[in-house]
Amino acid sequence: MRENLKKMFSYYKPYMNVFIADMFFAFGAAAVALSIPIIIRYITSTVLYYDDARAFRTIAELGVLMVVLVAVQCWCNFFISNYGHVMGARMEYDMRAEVFAHYQKLSFSFFDNQKVGQLMARITTDLFDISELLHHGPENIVISLIKIIGAFIILMTISPYLAVAAFALVPFMFVYAYVFNRKMKRAFRRNREEIAGINAQIEDNLSGMRVVKSFANEDIEKEKFAIGNNGFLAAKRESYRYMGGYQAGLSSFTIMIQVVVIIAGSVFIKKGLVSITDLVTFILYINVFTDPIKTLIDFTEQFQNGYSGFERFMEILNVEPDIADGPDAKTITNVRGEIEFDDVSFRYEQDTQTVLNHINLKVGAGEYVALVGSSGAGKTTLCSLIPRFYDVTEGSVKLDGNDVRDIKLKSLRDNIGIVQQDVYLFAGTVFENIRYGKPDATREEVIEAAKNANAHEFIMSLPDGYDTDIGQRGVKLSGGQKQRLSIARVFLKNPPVLIFDEATSALDNESEKVVQESLEKLAKNRTTLVIAHRLSTIKNAGRILVLTDDGIAEEGTHDELIARDGIYRHLYELQFRE
Repeated sequence: MRENLKKMFSYYKPYMNVFIADMFFAFGAAAVALSIPIIIRYITSTVLYYDDARAFRTIAELGVLMVVLVAVQCWCNFFISNYGHVMGARMEYDMRAEVFAHYQKLSFSFFDNQKVGQLMARITTDLFDISELLHHGPENIVISLIKIIGAFIILMTISPYLAVAAFALVPFMFVYAYVFNRKMKRAFRRNREEIAGINAQIEDNLSGMRVVKSFANEDIEKEKFAIGNNGFLAAKRESYRYMGGYQAGLSSFTIMIQVVVIIAGSVFIKKGLVSITDLVTFILYINVFTDPIKTLIDFTEQFQNGYSGFERFMEILNVEPDIADGPDAKTITNVRGEIEFDDVSFRYEQDTQTVLNHINLKVGAGEYVALVGSSGAGKTTLCSLIPRFYDVTEGSVKLDGNDVRDIKLKSLRDNIGIVQQDVYLFAGTVFENIRYGKPDATREEVIEAAKNANAHEFIMSLPDGYDTDIGQRGVKLSGGQKQRLSIARVFLKNPPVLIFDEATSALDNESEKVVQESLEKLAKNRTTLVIAHRLSTIKNAGRILVLTDDGIAEEGTHDELIARDGIYRHLYELQFRE
């Protein structure tokens, strides 16, 4: 917890001037609250006994003073509420930027085990409650402590007897608060986990809405959502039960303080130990120090809410990227595209089955190599090791003789272009999606890339051409159109190494032909690895590798492998019959 709090306080550093001013005005607001009852006591105990003229003049002067103090308190509260909230929003901005940047560093293996909705919850709802804690927490503590300590000192000077009576129940209040505090912390953390689960379920449902509707499974989705929603409701009920007992108990304590002061004060008056004026002052001060106790009640709830969110926030920041630049990583230039797999073995996690076993492979610069084999043989995994989406378990992968682990990630991936079967297009325009391959590209360069990808013609037929909004994930485009945009994106990137991961397997014959032409044009004079499902698309490959669970089982051209009458021929004839 100490390290978490240290990290939490570090977010105040850039805004220390505003924070100090916020604390100053919090102190001012508390000081005004303490001073007004003293003025009232002075009026009732002293001024009322002056002669009329002097009394009226003094009351008027003190009245003006109290109005000024109220105005000062008003400004203090305005500063706290306005500039303090802005400070909290800026810290929230910093934390959100930090965790988003950290997401970008994490590798595929992290996202393989996470749900998008839960990751979104950590960067949205969690951070809002954290910023509220960071803003209100310190000022609430300062105001509350000043009021409580100040009221205690003032009351002790007025009447030690009544002061002891007023504060007699306070220790019991804090013990009560501590017991419920621990229970609420567990309950609020469960709330966080449940709402993150709901977010993940909503994200999954909305992303797959077309599948839901195509199977007419809306009722099933409602039932699935109801399970998560019921879990959240149960967690909320538990937290509210503790919160209810917490707040009800402490509110009762504040009322009991008033009862004790009135009863004790009445007894002391009868014994001549205190005056009626002192009792009136005490009753006024009861609100001065019971209100901050109520504020501390709210703060403890706010702290549990915010700190449980901060713990989840820190859980993400504490995840170390397993794919990162080494201390001696270098930038590469003039890449030829020669790739070598040297005794490579790989498994996704410890104690799981090995996906690749002792693979040895050399791909020459500019060579066109196809990978075929049954599903699960490791074709995509093999290609994912080149841009270091995952790191090898054993052996090494080299680019132009350099171990890819010794190359800076950005430099490595800048030299590799990937076209996948499942094309991801961002919400926005056609132009923005193509230029993603080269963010500083001119419009002319984007259009040229689209022409090379056989995409220009269909783009110009869209309502706004290159400025047409394509919707979430390119939902307004066909599969072939989306694939050609992804190819245009890689044309614009212009890398020396290409990976085609079953780029045409989901397309109809007509779209496949157009996309295949684009791919072959893109592959010219580049080192190209093609993961192929349709074997008819790789007949012209310079080399075809047949990958099985045991490694590379066959290797050769299309004609050589057909003549060998082995696994490749069996796969080819099976597809031909189909």
